[in-house]
Amino acid sequence: MTNINFAFLWTDILIYCLLLVVGLYIWRARGKEHLAAPWRKVARRPMAMASAVVLFAFLAIGLLDSIHFREALPNQKPGAATEYSLEVISQLDRLLKPLRTQTEKTYSAPLAIQLYAMESMEQPDGRTLRGHPRLKYGGAHLGAASQSDVPRLVAQGTLIALLIWCALLITIGQCVTWRALLHGKTELPWRAILLTIGGLLWLGCVLWLLAPKYHVLGTDKVGQDVLYLSLKSIRTGLVIGTLTTLVMLPFALWLGVMAGYFKGWVDDVIQYVYTTLNAIPDVLLIAAAVLMMQVYMDINKDAFASITERADFRLLFLCLILGITSWTGLCRLLRGETLKLTEVDYVQAAQAFGVSHWKIMSRHILPNVMHIVLITVTLQFSSLVLAEAVLAYVGVGVDPTMHSWGNMINSARLELAREPIVWWPLLAAFAFMFALVLAANLFADAVRDAFDPRSE
Repeated sequence: MTNINFAFLWTDILIYCLLLVVGLYIWRARGKEHLAAPWRKVARRPMAMASAVVLFAFLAIGLLDSIHFREALPNQKPGAATEYSLEVISQLDRLLKPLRTQTEKTYSAPLAIQLYAMESMEQPDGRTLRGHPRLKYGGAHLGAASQSDVPRLVAQGTLIALLIWCALLITIGQCVTWRALLHGKTELPWRAILLTIGGLLWLGCVLWLLAPKYHVLGTDKVGQDVLYLSLKSIRTGLVIGTLTTLVMLPFALWLGVMAGYFKGWVDDVIQYVYTTLNAIPDVLLIAAAVLMMQVYMDINKDAFASITERADFRLLFLCLILGITSWTGLCRLLRGETLKLTEVDYVQAAQAFGVSHWKIMSRHILPNVMHIVLITVTLQFSSLVLAEAVLAYVGVGVDPTMHSWGNMINSARLELAREPIVWWPLLAAFAFMFALVLAANLFADAVRDAFDPRSE
């Protein structure tokens, strides 16, 4: 009898396919000097590699949250078929089970042991007093004591992180000389990489000790741990930033190249299509498509076995509509670059020798515009992550039951007007989104400088 039954969501499958494509690209780039040389330039930049470490940490969390399954129900009958829960959870949910299951009554501040709002509490002698009740889980290990042990746990986490970091430093020191490492004379910027890893190790070890005993970032209106909600929202941001690109690329790549290569009426038709699409406000087009999809989901409720699959279908559809509405900018860039490439000698020579249009576009045009594609994709990732928050704010984003930074911000904005103010859900969503977008932008700047021929 197996304890779990794997559930493959559409977005999970697409994420695995994307990882396969990236792996094939890395394998191919290793044997091609013109592909590997720009990436070596990226790898030599300290800020780029520090950003890559942060992005890798976000990616690891997102991948753990992309392994979905159903757990077997307890008290199974011997010899009978295994029955599984209807709830679909991920490997990240299993690792963060204390954060997922330890819900409080309502709001509590970060690292607090009492509820944030005052309530009427009945005393043993029958009197009723107004005060802040103790939390059910946060600080429960303290018992009747009210003195927090947060400094002790932070010190322990710091010591553990320091030991792990020193072991990593010694390991890397076996590969490069200590003198070169201390003075930053290594081929890779190991100082920046190690400092970034050290910061992430410290944060991870401290949270690993604090999170099971306290609500590090507080709780929301229904008592859910805000740290858990923030970590679960990472996958949503990564999915929108990456899968939308997969939808956008075929439209932008082929239509842009065809418009610049064939010119004439083909160019006129393609220009008319993306000019018309640009004239429609993106938010209105996305809202109309999402509302039509919502009507379809309400009519066909039996098509979804669980709430998770229903929310995942809406997320996939949102990626599709975002991709359809965001390909025009890259298409215009590729059209202009292709117009220049059609005038170079080797393309005109190929046309004179009767080489087919398909071979010319695939062998001579596409390889010479891929730097524009790569630069645009890396730069657009950040804007797509931010777009999810904007769409959730206007009510046409991901499903309300799905964890996302946009839904967190949308839920927290009304709490800013209450007294006392509830600030931590908004701050947590902002901090995680800021870290991801900043790391992506810094890495994208390095990619742009390395791949853009005009930067030479």
